[in-house]
Order: sequence, then C-alpha cells, then structure tokens
Amino acid sequence: MRWIQKTSERESAEKLIASLRSDPSFRGTPVAPAAHVLAPLLLRRGTGDPEAAHRFLFPSISHLHSPEQMTGVAAAIDRIDAAIERKEPILIYGDYDVDGTMAIIILKTAIELCGGTADFHVPHRIREGYDMRDDVIERAAASGIRLIISVDMGIRAFGPAETAQRLGVDLIVTDHHLPGHDGVPKALAVINPNQLGCTYPYKQLCGAGVAFKLAQGLMQRRLATTDQSRLLLSFMKVVAIATIADAVPLTGENRVFAFLGLDALRRAVNPGLKALLESAKISANRPPTSGEVGFRIAPRINAAGRMDVARDVIELFSVKDPARARELAAKLDQLNTDRQEEERRILRAVEERFANEAALCDAFCIVVDGDGWHRGVIGITATRIVERYNRPTIVISREGDQAFGSGRSIRAFHLLDAVESCGDLFTRFGGHSHACGFAMPAANVQELRQRVDQFARAKLTLADFEPILELDAELDLADVTPELFRALELLEPYGMANPEPVFSARGVELVAPPRIMKEKHVKLKLRAGQRADESRELSAAAILSTQRCHPDSAAIRRSDRVATLAEAQVDGSSSYRGESRSDFRRKIAFDALGWHMAERLQKAPLLTGDCIDIAFSIGHNDHPEYGGLELSLRDFEAASAESSQ
Repeated sequence: MRWIQKTSERESAEKLIASLRSDPSFRGTPVAPAAHVLAPLLLRRGTGDPEAAHRFLFPSISHLHSPEQMTGVAAAIDRIDAAIERKEPILIYGDYDVDGTMAIIILKTAIELCGGTADFHVPHRIREGYDMRDDVIERAAASGIRLIISVDMGIRAFGPAETAQRLGVDLIVTDHHLPGHDGVPKALAVINPNQLGCTYPYKQLCGAGVAFKLAQGLMQRRLATTDQSRLLLSFMKVVAIATIADAVPLTGENRVFAFLGLDALRRAVNPGLKALLESAKISANRPPTSGEVGFRIAPRINAAGRMDVARDVIELFSVKDPARARELAAKLDQLNTDRQEEERRILRAVEERFANEAALCDAFCIVVDGDGWHRGVIGITATRIVERYNRPTIVISREGDQAFGSGRSIRAFHLLDAVESCGDLFTRFGGHSHACGFAMPAANVQELRQRVDQFARAKLTLADFEPILELDAELDLADVTPELFRALELLEPYGMANPEPVFSARGVELVAPPRIMKEKHVKLKLRAGQRADESRELSAAAILSTQRCHPDSAAIRRSDRVATLAEAQVDGSSSYRGESRSDFRRKIAFDALGWHMAERLQKAPLLTGDCIDIAFSIGHNDHPEYGGLELSLRDFEAASAESSQ
C-alpha cells in the first residue's frame, strides 16, 4: 500500500490541544492527557472547539434535534394522528435491506404504541425490485387503505404518487436518498432532509433515521412526557443497526444514534433482537462494536431480502415467543450461510475467468457476467472483487435474454457517470459515485464492457489502482499506553467519516520469530526501536515498580521478577530508582496481529531482530490471562534507512 499521512492545520491543532487540557469539562476524563493525539483526530472530524469536542466524545440524547425542524414532519404527524383517532389502517411501504426493514419496525412500533394500526409491504427483490409500484398501491386502495407511508424509498416515485392521488390515498414519503432534478413527488408530505428548502441541521440520516424522526415527533405528541427518554433509547437499538449498516457518516445525530444504540443493545429485551444477537455470537457483557454490527448482525438481516423475503425480519422483531424468535434467527443465519456459499461460487467463477482471460486482467473497469448468478448477491460480490483488485467492478447476472447488474467503485472513479455514459444500453439504471444497479438486454453486455472500460481509461491512471492507506499520525510504540487506549475509545463507534485511527511507527524491532496462524494470518511481537545508548535489559527499577495487574507486567518474565525481588531484599539500597517510566515503556513488547498477511510473510520472511515500519491501530485483548493492549497491523514494510537510524 501507499502510505499517506493525513494533516491538520498546525495552529488550530495547538489551540485545540491547549483547550482540551485546560477545559474543566474534561477533568477526570482521559481526554486531557491524550490531547496531543486526540486534537488532530477531532479536527479532521469537523470538531474544532472544546464544546463541539465534548458533544462528539460524550453523545447524549439531549443532542437530538427537534423532529419538526424537518420539512414535512408536522403535516405527516397531523395526518397520522388523525388516522389513529379515526382508527384507520395504515400501510408502511419499505425497502428489503437493513435500512428499510429497520425503518418499518421503527414506524410500525411507534404507530402501535400511539394506539394506531399499521401493516407493511416489503417488495420481493427479484419479482418486484426496488421502489414503490402502482399495483401495490392499487391493491392497498382496494382493501380500504387510505394512508400509505414509504420508508427508505419513494423520493423519485412520481408515478406511484400520482396513482395514490388518483385513488384517494394519502401518501407520506420518508426517504434519505437524493431527489432528482424534477424535484419531489406530489404527496401529502415529503420528509427528506436533502430536499430543496429543508433547513434541518443534519442531512446525513439513513432511511431508518428519517423514520425515527417521524416516530419521535409522533410519540412526543401522543405519549406522556415522562416516557420519552426511555422510549427513544429503546428505539435507538434499531436505529443504530441501520445507521451503521447503511454506511452513513457517524457524525452529528448519527453518532448519537450509534453510540447510545450500541450501548443499549447489551441490555436488549426484545426476544427477536436477543435471538439475533445470540445467533451472531455477540457477547452480552459489553456493547457490540460497529464492526460486529456491520459484519455479523447486518448480513443476517440483509440475507432475508437477498435470498428469500424480508418479511421474516419484521416478524423476528415483532414476535413475543422466544422459541419462535430463535427459529426465525436460525433461519436468517442459514440464509446468510447460503448467501456466503453463493458468493463464494461466483467468486470462484470470476477467479477462473481472470486466470484464462488476459483482457480481464488489463481492464480499467472490470465487467464479469454469468448465467443464473443470484441477483441478491452480485452487489456484495462486486465489493469483494474491488477489495481484491482495487478496480471498479460490475457483476452481471444473465437470465435468458435479460441481464441484471450491480457495480462498486474505487475512490477515484465516479461509477454512476460511467453508467450514464452508456445509458442507451439499459432498460433502467441508478446509483451514485460508488455503486450502481441496472437492468438491460443480455445482448448489450459486451458493448457495455467495451464502453465502460473506454470511459474508465479516459478518467483513470495506473496510479489510481494502487491501494492507499491513510495514516493519522506517527506514534512511537513507547507512547502506546493504556491511558492512550482509553482516550481513543471515546471516539468509538467507528464508521464512515469517523474511521478507526491508524498510526505509523518507524524502525520497530521484531523480538521473537513471526507466527503464522490458520495459514492466513500472522502474529508479530514488536517493541519500540532502541536508542543507541539504551540497554536492552529491563532494569530492576522497572520490574519492582510495575504491579502484576498493570498491562505492562506482561513484558516481565516471572523468573526475572523473583530474582529481582530477592536481590532487592538483600541489597536494601535505592539503586533501582534510576529508570523513568518512559524508558521502561520502550522495552514493552506488543503482540501485533496481521490479518490475511501470511502470504506476504512467506514471500519476504522476517527474522528476530529485524526492524520494520508498521501501520497499525490500537486494540485490547479481553482474555483474563493473556489480555492487554495489542496492535492490529494494517501494513508493514522493511524499515527505511532513516527509521532504522
């Protein structure tokens, strides 16, 4: 990888460092001692003063904005309130992914808590596709529905909005996707912070976040004030899952949702949610991390919409019987396993294609197609190919004379622009800079391959395909302390616009032979590079001053501790007090785990005593016997001459 050092304006950083150290609101927290590391990180997250820093590091439910600041919310609440009073049934129309299903659960639960009745419709990914359909609205109207609320969709559903109006059905659209050039559909109310004229202070909500704001406003109108905080916190568990899974920025209100929601998940009481957490093997002893939500919880929820029908997700969160909840959670788990196997099957076919087709290896935009590839997994398969080859990728499933595609991109390439340049080839398409989806006649696939590659060659260079690793700061391993780790924990949960900090350390020493684990991963034992005048032996002062319960004690062999204590009892002098804690810290050895790096180690073996430059993040192993601080390797390379010196 090419390492790029992030920068912050020096004067602003120094000013924020001084403020964090002197501000009384941070007294007794880990912030002040680690201000020199935290300040640049906060600045890059748009936080430039102590008040904003406190809001970021210590999110509170009081930081939520008033729902009625969002255009359309007041009108929507009036109509839902009237429907509840008149006992009208309400239909919620939502998407089949995590964001859409969680939005349905939020709004359906809120309406029922307020005394209303709500049913829902989730489209089938294959048979119906994304967004609202006229025939669904027509069937709803025929059954007596007079109010439909869309969630996580509808901002471009002009035809269905006209159908609803023609049939006398009031339509409330709640969405977070960007409106088109034609504005928004003609509906009773349109709730979207990104619509023209909406002055809502935070624009980056996911679909479930927008649905939550409507639910929040409705509950504030109809329920007792004393119940509000408790209810909002219970809803945030679900909002947090959607917010993290939808990869929206974890800043502003989204950070409040994620922080409070993850913390509340460890106290989940909903039978379905508890069964889901157990199925995903999420510990109940601590809040789940954003990574666990993104890679364990969300895939199981998404699997329902990808491989079967998403109604099972709604039932899972609604069911009261724990046995039925476990049954549904097990079904989602199996669907996720099926999804993984289908994904592996397609990836194996793609690998064979790369091995046999030289042109594919040289493509600037990879386009691969196959007969009968499951449409529900081609998007995530495209993501895997991008991760491996670092090139924009489109994966296409052929079904007879029709073809359906999904694409993912790299930072330097606007995928929707590429697709729009071939717009005449599609029957429908959509997307944004990093992802797209489309349908087309299968006969057009070869021409699409040629045209998007030609478009990509005009926009990209070979340098754009080089993986980039952004570093937050250079950090001596001697400065990696439990105190620093506790300060960095305040930045969690990590996600979009709030990535886990990545540091570099130069010239660190390998103090034991590398270990290869499960033939894929590596474990290195590293310590800070030694100064020329520095002894490599632990001093007696360091041994005597370090308590057994301190994380630093892991570096001290039991035999050394026993021998030093015996010597101190005989000597009785004060000659062991000469080494500072910083000198001792330079001798601490850290375990550094490198995931999927075994192949690199086999090609370029490392030997005990070698010096390397590393990029890493800081973690903590909770094992009762072997736990302590540990490093997660992002990359490593032979130490440069400068860092070796």
